[in-house]
Order: sequence, then C-alpha cells, then structure tokens
Amino acid sequence: MGEPIKPKFIRQDVVYFEYQKLKNPHDLVYVWDIDKTYLDTKFETIKGLFKTAFEKAFQKKNVPGTATLIRALQATKTDEKVQIYFISASPPQMEKKIYQKMKLDRISPMGIFFKDNLKNIRPSKFKMLNKQVGFKVQALLELRSILPENVKLVMFGDDSESDAVIYSLFSDICNRRISNREILSVLEALHTPKEQRNRIEEVQKKIPQNDPVEKIYINLVNDTDPDYYAKFGRRVLATFTTLQAALDLYQSKHINLESLIIVAKDMISNYGFSPEELAKSLDDLHKRRFLKSQTLIEIVAHFKKENLLPSYYVAAVNPLLVPLESLQKIGEKILGINEEDPWVPDSIDYLNDFR
Repeated sequence: MGEPIKPKFIRQDVVYFEYQKLKNPHDLVYVWDIDKTYLDTKFETIKGLFKTAFEKAFQKKNVPGTATLIRALQATKTDEKVQIYFISASPPQMEKKIYQKMKLDRISPMGIFFKDNLKNIRPSKFKMLNKQVGFKVQALLELRSILPENVKLVMFGDDSESDAVIYSLFSDICNRRISNREILSVLEALHTPKEQRNRIEEVQKKIPQNDPVEKIYINLVNDTDPDYYAKFGRRVLATFTTLQAALDLYQSKHINLESLIIVAKDMISNYGFSPEELAKSLDDLHKRRFLKSQTLIEIVAHFKKENLLPSYYVAAVNPLLVPLESLQKIGEKILGINEEDPWVPDSIDYLNDFR
C-alpha cells in the first residue's frame, strides 16, 4: 500500500495534497469541486455524513457522467497530462479514500485541496463547519499562486455551496475588479474569519493582476432556477446534467465529438438516462441560448446515428432552412448568442441570494 501521502502544506484550514510535480505548466487548467460535482455525496443529515465518511472508495458514486467527462478532458493532450485540480470541503482524513476513488475512475489529479474542519469542532467555531466561501477562495488563490501567469481556468462546481459566488469572487480578486475594502467586506459578510481574510489579502498581493477564469459550470442539485445565474454573466453556465457541460465543452473545442458521444453513451448505459432525456438536455441548452443552432444540428445528426436520440426527434431551430437574406438580418442571434448579457459583469451582487 505504501506510505501515506503527507500534505504539501497546511494554511489556515486549507490542506493541500500534491500528487504530481508541476514540471511543464499548461495554459489551461481544469478545477473541479468534489462533493455533488464529481461525487454524488449526500451529507445533509448526520446519517449521510457518517455514510460518506465510512464508505469505501469503490462504494462512492459519481455524479452521472462526470468520470467519463474528466477522462475526456484528460485525453485532449496526447503529449503530456492535462492538469486537473480538485477542491473539497471534506476533511483531509478523507484524502486516501477519495484519491483511491479517482484512481479507480482512471483520473490523475495534480493535487487536491481539503478543508481541515477539525479546527472548527469547538464552540466558538461550530458555525464554520458548513461555511465554505473563505476556505474555497483561499484554496483557489493558493492554487493560482503556483500556476503560470497567463493560465486559463475552466471551473466546475454546484449550487449546494455557493460555488458561482466563490468562483466569481475569486475572479474579481485576481483581476482587482473590485477594491480590497469591498473584497474584505464581502468575505466578512460571507462568514470568513479574520485570519483567513488576512491570508487571502496576502496571497492576492503575490499573484498576477489578470482574470484566469475562462468558464464556470454549475451542476444544479438543489433545483435552483438557472435564470438566477444570469447575474454572474454568460461565463457561468448552470447545467441540469453532465451532458450539458459536455455539449458546451465540445462547442468550445475542449473535447472532441468522439468524447461527447462517449459521455452520452455512459449516461444511458450506466445511469439509466433515456434518449428522450438526452433530447431534453439539448433542447434546454439551446432554448437558454448557450448551444448554438449550428452545433445543435450537427450533434443531432451524429447522436441519431448512435441511437442516442429518439428517431422522431427534430431540432427546434434549423438555420439551414432560413433564407440567406433572413440570416443576414438576424445575424448572430440565430446562432444562440445573447448579446444582451455580459460575459463578465462589471459588478456582482454577492450578498443578496435570490434563488
């Protein structure tokens, strides 16, 4: 079994385990939350918490399609490993089982950040057990400090731990889009302790002044209305299924068509999704104007060849049937681009959560 892996560092409640040395940094890095984003964990009850803590690696279940999607992202580079990091609010005592689970899924992380919640098991700190903003923002900044200057991050989270807030606030901190005073005020309002706010301010001074965040995917597990995420800009995509994230990643050329089809097949073969449900995922993403009509038509043709869609399914919009003069008038709107929403807003209301 070998010697237990020791943390690379412990700073505040951020515990970092490194599995691979950063030898040839990439310009693109994927960052995944673990609970409810990669693993289908249920810790809302004491029973669920204990079950999660004691279950073996092979008993841990994936969010449908996530392991397949992560492997697809890793396969996009043939010469060297794609750099993928994970962040978990689970305690570092879970590291061995979670890492074993990743190896079973044939996933090779560069490193994982855990939250040392043992420090919070005392009366004065109890409220910090389920407050994740300070921990995750600091963990992301610690990660940013070891990555190259012009790195771009594609980030995956869910709606159970305010990941859209965390990732967007991290973006603002990196880009100095809002003042230090406002950053500290928001962090304090979101229950970040003073010593952690000080550490966040300290790390900010060491990192380049640019925005490393390219895209944010939020897995909807709490029935949050996807329209809520409009305030974060179109860079944030709320998804009902892993297939929707895969569709957007295909559209932006992060994965190829073969990988997209593999994700779709995985969801049908291993997670009980039906072709009708996959069709709903396509239609919803197109209706919300994230999936371009041209991409939709292309995907439908390939999915039908693989029996991944009902035989009767027809794409809701077919721009190939629209006269050329009409296309010229409609312009990019026919392709599913909503020019009214900014990619990244100038300011975000972090403190009013109208979900």
